[in-house]
Amino acid sequence: MTVSHLSVFTPLKAELPPQTDLNAIIVDLADDHVAAPDGRDQEALAAIAAEAREHGIQLDIVVVQGNPGIEANLRDLANEVGTIEHGTVVVFSDDWVGTYSDQFSRGRLEWAEDKAKYRGPDHTTEAARVFLDRLEQPETVSWTVITLVILGMLIATIGGLYLVKVRRAQRETDVRPPQIPVA
Repeated sequence: MTVSHLSVFTPLKAELPPQTDLNAIIVDLADDHVAAPDGRDQEALAAIAAEAREHGIQLDIVVVQGNPGIEANLRDLANEVGTIEHGTVVVFSDDWVGTYSDQFSRGRLEWAEDKAKYRGPDHTTEAARVFLDRLEQPETVSWTVITLVILGMLIATIGGLYLVKVRRAQRETDVRPPQIPVA
């Protein structure tokens, strides 16, 4: 039996959720930046997308029925839509969320996703509102600033310990009585 280890490094093809027509989604997004089956929550979701755009977030909202086999399919769909539409794309299923953005970091998107998940099929508008609210919140933690402060404290501590060591060594040489050679 021969095993090829090269297949481990081959990226998997993006899988869209079952019964997903990417072209139909792109056409549906054209009028109000919302693509939802059977127009479900269309007006409310369009209002959220419009509000996001007023605040500088180029948001497109896609809703799919049910939950796909795996949650990653929603991110794959968001990526496919995002490469065409650009901006930020959020895809909602009954319980999961997938996102793409060329404006926000993956960490920020996932932070916003976490609160929008598991709302159920009848609460897509609520989930979209939560997602947008989280994106609009100012970042409260600047990891760059925190890292620089910790690094500065570390350098000050090392410098302080070095000064203590130098002073201690000087005191020891000043306190020692002179050595008288014995003949």
